[in-house]
Amino acid sequence: MSNRDLIDLCLRNLLRRRTRTLLAVVGVVVGTCAIVVMMSIGFGLTDSYQEQIESYGNLHMITVTSMGDSQMLQQMKDAKGVITDKSLAEIEKMEGVGAVTPVISEYMTIGIGKKVTQTRIVGIRTEVLEKFNYKVLDGGRLLNVSDKYDLLFGNQVPSWFQDPNSDQWSSDSIDVMSAKKIILTGDDSYGQKKKSGGGEDEEDKIVYKEYETRAVGVLENPDDDSAYEVYMNITALEQITKELKKARKESTFSSGTKTYDEALIYVTDINDSADISNELRAQGYQTSSPSDWLESMKETAKMIQGILGGIGGISLLVAALGITNTMIMSIYERTKEIGVMKVIGANLRDIRKMFLLEAGMIGFIGGLMGLIFSLIVSLLMNTVLKDIISIALGSFGGGYGSSISRIPLWLAAAAVAFATGIGLMAGYYPAKRAMNLSALESLKNE
Repeated sequence: MSNRDLIDLCLRNLLRRRTRTLLAVVGVVVGTCAIVVMMSIGFGLTDSYQEQIESYGNLHMITVTSMGDSQMLQQMKDAKGVITDKSLAEIEKMEGVGAVTPVISEYMTIGIGKKVTQTRIVGIRTEVLEKFNYKVLDGGRLLNVSDKYDLLFGNQVPSWFQDPNSDQWSSDSIDVMSAKKIILTGDDSYGQKKKSGGGEDEEDKIVYKEYETRAVGVLENPDDDSAYEVYMNITALEQITKELKKARKESTFSSGTKTYDEALIYVTDINDSADISNELRAQGYQTSSPSDWLESMKETAKMIQGILGGIGGISLLVAALGITNTMIMSIYERTKEIGVMKVIGANLRDIRKMFLLEAGMIGFIGGLMGLIFSLIVSLLMNTVLKDIISIALGSFGGGYGSSISRIPLWLAAAAVAFATGIGLMAGYYPAKRAMNLSALESLKNE
């Protein structure tokens, strides 16, 4: 019997018992739809977690810090976890690392006209900004190697400037790009009117240097840490830090090797972030990254996804029992037909194939229809029912992002394939039973 004849025969047999076939197909539809929709909610939950964490920080970024004071560690023989130019060069060679920069910082005062603000000035290697995927608002640019005291502002900093001599709070944001003169200083009292009378304490006697600078750009990054910081060339900030310590008469220690308390690493693929962090911890460093939170949230999403998928799996198991029942009943009703096929010389394998193919067709058709219904349900969940479901399931994830349900292509293909496989497995016993029926007994009992 050719494959085409076998398929035609199977279709005729299924259509001959439409009601029973339809009920078996509906069972598969319900089971497939339940699994796909339940798992799609889990994927939507994972996406929601990722969107939330991306709003808190760059998932590609890993912050590396020394296990203790870097200068003290440098004194120790074979000390681990010390951030030096040499160790950073080794980190940069690690697979998956796109860029590395040491970080130094200093809280300083920025003055524009009568207004001032105190913020964290971050010194980094200017050549990594583009690799870190930082973007600037129109009219600006990133820092480059030739910039000395020039500043790159986070987009929230311009709204912090206030007049220290005024009692009124201003909500206006300063256009730092248009400022003709920007002063950078370590003097916390810069811009304040000098108080008349009274003696000066030791702190008032400190003479701080004022650095005239300019803004080259404003970052467009909306919500991560960079929005609240000001960046400049690390070499220039190192010089400023030395001069500040000298003005404050702070003692300095030099081990002969330049060390840093912090470094930033840009990971090309966020999926490698956890492995790179673990490797750095094994080398004695402390690491932190928004992707660390994502991993724990993904575990929660997987647990929820497993529970929801298990509920859907029960429905598909019930559908498999329905297919088995349908095929067994079909054997009882077609006992004579099976006997005739054997008498006229039909191959036993063809008889087995016929019943397996019928069961597989029920699974395939049910799986395909279940997928179509799943796509419709997913669309409704992401549009019409989004607000209602977000409130109902908000306790799992604290709200949803752009989508509640997401059905990836592989899940769609796997759902149809799995339903077909369930049909074939459910039809195996009936097919084997049909193949083992005695031809004479089949003709006699009909």
